[in-house]
Amino acid sequence: MSKVFVNIGLSLDGYMAPEGMTMGRPEYKGWGAKWGAMMAWILNQQYFREKLLKLDGGETGPVNDLVRQTAERSGANIMGKRMFDQGEIAWPEEAPFHTPVYVLTHEKREPWVRPGGTTFHFVNDGPERALELARESAGNRDIRVSGGADVIQQYLNLDVIDELEIALAPVLFGSGRRLFENLHEPGPAFRIDRILDGSAATHLRYVRQ
Repeated sequence: MSKVFVNIGLSLDGYMAPEGMTMGRPEYKGWGAKWGAMMAWILNQQYFREKLLKLDGGETGPVNDLVRQTAERSGANIMGKRMFDQGEIAWPEEAPFHTPVYVLTHEKREPWVRPGGTTFHFVNDGPERALELARESAGNRDIRVSGGADVIQQYLNLDVIDELEIALAPVLFGSGRRLFENLHEPGPAFRIDRILDGSAATHLRYVRQ
């Protein structure tokens, strides 16, 4: 069966997104600079630059391999409406997923097909239904819960996350959207599987015990 995994950037004090993050106003509460500092590690990776930014060059090595593996293993993505709304503004015409994407929302909307293999499906029946649809479409590939924090928390509470991959950046946000909040007790148990040191983030991989 496909694995369900999370692969995200995280600030040193545990935030996925800085306070005030709203596309179009990167100067608001300095969120743009904070976000850029947290995600700087990926912007220099060759795979990311070539596939998503359509640029040449970039770093190769274990971190670049990790970025490639994340993309290649993903057969479907799940995200929340807040993440979709901000991405709809910021993503290029060829959205960066190249898989079916299931958006948890109360809004009723027809599927939105983008160039390059990304189709957004809007799911009104909750996280369990979105996961069911993602499993059907992913085939033998894995399912990435892309975010935001509240969506990841829902799937942690459903006890269906098999792997957590966290790029921990040495950046302090002070406030924003925390990853590990609103979790039920007892939470799922993980073990450390891998620690990879990068120049701008430490890459931590946890798997279910």
